[in-house]
Amino acid sequence: MEIENTINNNIEIEKKQNNFLNSVLGKTINSAIDVGLRAILPDLIENQIIDIKDSLIENGLKGGIQTAINSAIDFGKSVTGIFTGEFQNINQVETAIGNGGILDTVSNVLEDVVDKAYQKGKINYTVNNLIKKGKDVIINNVSNNIKNELDYQSNSIEKLNTYINNWKEYYNNKNFEGMEKEYNKMKIQIDNVLPIENTLKEMRTVENIHLLIKNNGQNFNITESELKLAENLS
Repeated sequence: MEIENTINNNIEIEKKQNNFLNSVLGKTINSAIDVGLRAILPDLIENQIIDIKDSLIENGLKGGIQTAINSAIDFGKSVTGIFTGEFQNINQVETAIGNGGILDTVSNVLEDVVDKAYQKGKINYTVNNLIKKGKDVIINNVSNNIKNELDYQSNSIEKLNTYINNWKEYYNNKNFEGMEKEYNKMKIQIDNVLPIENTLKEMRTVENIHLLIKNNGQNFNITESELKLAENLS
């Protein structure tokens, strides 16, 4: 039963991580392509850029980006030896994304959808040529945006861990006001952080104990069994 629970938990964490990365990296890459198109097509007005982007989406850009992300994550995991399916820390994510070939895949996707859009008459020869010639600009934007997002995730996880450690210190000193302050910071921060199992487990433990004390009238005199239950529920 314990092995089965562990497997199910790993699957659930992996699913959450993949959904989070798909959403965040998808937005990151999409934003980089928008900026790149404006840079390599400076003579076009905003509405024309939007029309070009829409034509690329119609010809598979969105789906191609999603496939590129999924392929990069899966291949990156296999290369870095992540056999549980889930990332244990942000360093593993950075390594997997770096080794997953995401930039090459996005580059191939972009070239493919530009060709399709041109062949269907959605974009003209000049635009087709400019995008292909300026593709490196777009891919560099993608690379920089992904790096910035991973740096942001690393900083966000570090902040969350700091809040957790601060909460523990206040807890040891039976300072509920300090605990509440750090707990509120955690609740805000957790929504912006890649789901890493160890961090999530600690967060759940903190939350259970925090609410137990709060609902007990901020009384720290809780029984050993209550404390054990709060830890086990995480």
